Amino acid sequence: MHDYIKERTIKIGKYIVETRKTVRVIAKEFGVSKSTVHKDLTERLPEISPELANEVKDILDYHKSIRHLRGGEATKMKYKKPEFEEEIVK
Repeated sequence: MHDYIKERTIKIGKYIVETRKTVRVIAKEFGVSKSTVHKDLTERLPEISPELANEVKDILDYHKSIRHLRGGEATKMKYKKPEFEEEIVK
């Protein structure tokens, strides 16, 4: 494994533990795909830092457990229009 991949994996692991953000948000902030973030956290991190990987796994499991509650929330926000725009259209 290349050094830059190891460094990115550790940075992402520490970042998710500090912020508890989702994989999608982290992927945008780091400029990589969510698949890359997920692979870094689930496959590469346990080889590099097992302790950090356990902390990250707890956060990922929590996100997975509540995803059904947030389902549709992003879509609702995407299509929700501000009230002032609706008044102009009328």
